[in-house]
Amino acid sequence: MTSVAPERPARHRLVTVGDSLVQGFMSGAIHRTDLSWPAIIAFELGLSAEEFTFPTYEWPTGPGGLPVDLERLAREFDRRFGSGLDLLEAVRAAPWLRDRMDDMEDHWERGAGSREPEDGSPFHNTGVHSWDVLDPVVTTEARVERLLATKPSDDFLAQLVEHHPARAAWPILHRASGGDSGRTVLDSVADLAAGEGVETLVVALGSNNALGTVVSLDIAWTPDSYAEMTLEQRRDTRAGSNLWRPSAFRADWADLVARLRTIEAQHVVVTTIPSVTIAPLARGTHEKVRPDSRYFPYYTRPWITDEDFDPRHDPHLTEDDVRAIDSAIDAYNETIIASVRAAREDGLDWYLFDMGGLLDRLATRRYVESPWARPAWWEQYELPAALQRLDPVPTTRFFRAGPEGRTDGGLFSLDGVHPTTIGYGILAQEVIRVLRLAGVEFFDRHGKRRADPIEIDFDRLLREDTLVSDPPASITSTLGLLGWLDGRLGWVTRFLP
Repeated sequence: MTSVAPERPARHRLVTVGDSLVQGFMSGAIHRTDLSWPAIIAFELGLSAEEFTFPTYEWPTGPGGLPVDLERLAREFDRRFGSGLDLLEAVRAAPWLRDRMDDMEDHWERGAGSREPEDGSPFHNTGVHSWDVLDPVVTTEARVERLLATKPSDDFLAQLVEHHPARAAWPILHRASGGDSGRTVLDSVADLAAGEGVETLVVALGSNNALGTVVSLDIAWTPDSYAEMTLEQRRDTRAGSNLWRPSAFRADWADLVARLRTIEAQHVVVTTIPSVTIAPLARGTHEKVRPDSRYFPYYTRPWITDEDFDPRHDPHLTEDDVRAIDSAIDAYNETIIASVRAAREDGLDWYLFDMGGLLDRLATRRYVESPWARPAWWEQYELPAALQRLDPVPTTRFFRAGPEGRTDGGLFSLDGVHPTTIGYGILAQEVIRVLRLAGVEFFDRHGKRRADPIEIDFDRLLREDTLVSDPPASITSTLGLLGWLDGRLGWVTRFLP
């Protein structure tokens, strides 16, 4: 199907709905929303700050993003205690860490960060971390306000911003409500499309229907009866699950697609779901189970070495667990692809962006370093020239650094789940290719139409990517600081979506 020129130009050229990958979550927090991949695309489209809007979460002022910016915490550790983390430094740092976390908790729960959001037009980027497929359909400002109305605890030891996903969603849902707290972000997107028009709507959801398995290193399937439940029952039953049965995913996806089909955007781009087991937060131990296999015998935290790992005591997933997770995601993607195909057969201008395939083509340990494990369709992704010039070339391994700078990784941020700025840039570049297929025009900052190929300025992104260009000295090859922070804060299971 070829795209058809619209009868009238749309004022809202780009609107995005999704989860943390759309919101721009990075290194354990949402803070640099100006560097999300939708914001990068908006920059390349030539849009102004008024033409593509998003919440800012008080960056660069305030105590930090929601819930905790690990990069910022590491830099503060460097300034106070140096780059080493021996027993003495750990003892000295403990009171500082508790006080620092207390400041952030007070700010977001009782201080300026807890105030009601400002009124205004709906945001164009409506991504919210922790959202799964059903959230854009059922989550409203009223539900968020009820959650935030409960008085947060102020535990002396367990300092954590409670309900941080709800706090991140509040400004977005407040703008979407238009004074009616029972509305969803999809209601506001539909209004934009019916009013002044939406040129392109990009929807990226589903990672959080499986990501909890990697975060917790455990699997909790949805109930067998989930698919037969009503929408309201499914909305309230999700909380105990971190891996949706394929039938459960189909039920939720059907409700999402039914709502998306009512939105009169000129183009709709839907993404597939990346395999969350490639994320380096779950490190495969030892050697592959076979040279031609994608899988390792166990998956554990990256700061637990092969020599120290003991499956009797350390948290882990097994090879069979990871196979089950990947199989579930494959089934999810079949559902997504079928929905796009059906929409196109019905005359809708829908497109597919294979985000899952992109991560597969970048997967260092699964495919790049294992030629015998590569499927017939696999072809290694060619990084932009500016990234190929880096030494070392960025990979999907967990981020590591030394006295001279970065020594490994670079495409994933310090939380081991979300991209760095240059990683988001790669996502943006590939979405741009889909937008050009749909006939979307790009303009420079002076309003002049840009000719193909539309290439992102990765030199600009490298200047913005402080983790890659100037890594904290305390993020060493052993990842001791991140392991210590997880031991003190439980940041992996408590902070990540």
